[in-house]
Amino acid sequence: MSTVHASITEGVLRTRKKLRQDTLISIFEEFDGERMGLNDAKRTEKYRKMALGPFSFYRGSAYLFYFDVTRQYFPYHTPKDRPTWVQGDLHFENFGAFQSGDGRIVYDVNDFDEGYVGSYLYDVVRMAVSVVLVGRQLGYSPEGQLEAAAHYVRSYYKQMDKFASGKDDPARFSVDSSCAKGPVRKLLCKLEKRQQGHFLEKVTARMQGETGRAFLENAELVEPSAEEREGLEQAWPFYMDTVLSRRSGEEHYRIKDIAVKHGSGTASIGLDRFYVLIEGGSAESTGDRDSDDTVLEVKEVRVPVPAYFMPYSESFWETFSHQGKRVTATQQAMHHQADPYLGFLTIDGRHFYARERSPYKKRLKLEALRTTEDMRRVLTLMGRLTAKMHARADFDVSLGILPYHSEKEIVKAMGDDCGAFVKHLSQFAYAYADVVERDYALFGEWIAQRFPETRTEAVPQAETP
Repeated sequence: MSTVHASITEGVLRTRKKLRQDTLISIFEEFDGERMGLNDAKRTEKYRKMALGPFSFYRGSAYLFYFDVTRQYFPYHTPKDRPTWVQGDLHFENFGAFQSGDGRIVYDVNDFDEGYVGSYLYDVVRMAVSVVLVGRQLGYSPEGQLEAAAHYVRSYYKQMDKFASGKDDPARFSVDSSCAKGPVRKLLCKLEKRQQGHFLEKVTARMQGETGRAFLENAELVEPSAEEREGLEQAWPFYMDTVLSRRSGEEHYRIKDIAVKHGSGTASIGLDRFYVLIEGGSAESTGDRDSDDTVLEVKEVRVPVPAYFMPYSESFWETFSHQGKRVTATQQAMHHQADPYLGFLTIDGRHFYARERSPYKKRLKLEALRTTEDMRRVLTLMGRLTAKMHARADFDVSLGILPYHSEKEIVKAMGDDCGAFVKHLSQFAYAYADVVERDYALFGEWIAQRFPETRTEAVPQAETP
């Protein structure tokens, strides 16, 4: 290559890199700085987590994903007037085990803060990209990464076809130890042996006198300020009125203690989160009033990220102007047996939702995926569960929010050629994972200057693309 050509090429690549980094910076400043209103300390905390690796970066930058993919052509979208209720931030670590409303230990999607209405395809694509990134973290070959993404997408396609044809019923579909295989079954069986009071004993202690139990103070659980305690207690009667499966008697929901919860999540940094200890059910059989205390999680939520990029739905916002109501309705739509403590409240003009902090809540660790067969079994379930939550999203057909059956619209959009659908999405996921890795490096350069306290050896320097 001549010196002139080399100079031109270098200039083009340098400009492309600068334009992409400028775009990335603008998006982070807009969402974390303006929309979320995070101060530099909170942004440093968030970016330090995101700096741990490309997958961690991907988890914390959903707005960058939607900025990119909503500008990308896909031939498989449902029509704009036939959206699906989507989870909104689907990735590998938003699946986990917990106790469902009917008392079973199940494996399912466990985060609904970004729930919205739009094309089902964005959930599938976001998840497929995360599968590729996890594959890279586990040292998979390029072929192995592609096959993992393809297996997830194929499992989704086949299960959705079963729902649309009536072979399976999304209202009855669930994953517990009786049907799960591989690492998920091992996780569920292990949790079934856990005692109900395990989590309660871990985060609370018995106090002397009439106080009963109270939260232990540590790095993650701290005592709320007087204003925080008063605000939550004043909002509690409103919360109780929003609980669909409300137990009889107010004593069940009596607040015994409150703690501020720190150290959870990445994208949710900057949003308040509380643990609330309530009286819980009757312990007449044991005579121990404190053995059945229940821990609820009360979490602040804001406008979901997809809402900034997907078509505006007037009917949706008329019904779900309260963000806590939106999140609880999303979970009720997507889970067969939703948490009986689901409800929402407003504190100081900010929206929150409440749910039980399941004593059986646990994610599948990547170390459990020891073989490609382990990964395939997990991805099969993840694909089928993604299809289930989309197919169940029309639970409120009678309310007119989604006056049609989601599974039928999605199957029409996916088309008859499963192979073509799988190939298109898996190849896009692999290519976009490359984009994520380049963006991660650009992000590392930026935070080293803008937020120097986030410095970590994990973040590489960006190379010219």
